[in-house]
Amino acid sequence: MPHFCWVIYLKQLNQYKMSDLKFRVKAYSENPTKTIVKARGFEIIIDEPADLGGTDEGANPVEYILAAFCGCINVMAHVIAKEMEIELRSVKIKMAGDLNPNRLFGTSFDDRAGYKGIEVSIEPDCDASPEVLAKWMEAIEDRCPVSDNLRNITPVNLKLKKKRIQEEAMA
Repeated sequence: MPHFCWVIYLKQLNQYKMSDLKFRVKAYSENPTKTIVKARGFEIIIDEPADLGGTDEGANPVEYILAAFCGCINVMAHVIAKEMEIELRSVKIKMAGDLNPNRLFGTSFDDRAGYKGIEVSIEPDCDASPEVLAKWMEAIEDRCPVSDNLRNITPVNLKLKKKRIQEEAMA
């Protein structure tokens, strides 16, 4: 959908309060490090680099977290720029995070498994003043769903689903 169509669509959505949206993905393991994820009509390959035992056929899960965060910031940057009447020609986003792999590999449980922090650099191509850009950045951080998920606790409910013997026999 062209950018202007998204802006019109998002403005229409802002005219009334929306109910929750549900997003879904399905995944299966192709091998111990490679996961195939289906999201709507898209296929996403998640893999580990060779030095972590993978086949390096896709970004790894923690790289996808950064990628998802970049994608969300890009969308919000443009939506909010339009709302604030900033002519945003483009935006460059750089992101990096440090994590200690010891917990992942079970060698130590002193550090958390995930990122200790994420550094984000946003470089907009626009003519807005520093004061306007500060408000723009504040709105991006406040409204970006991925940022919200990374900054706040989101309840996660893991459920074990096991095939029944009958189902296995029929397969």
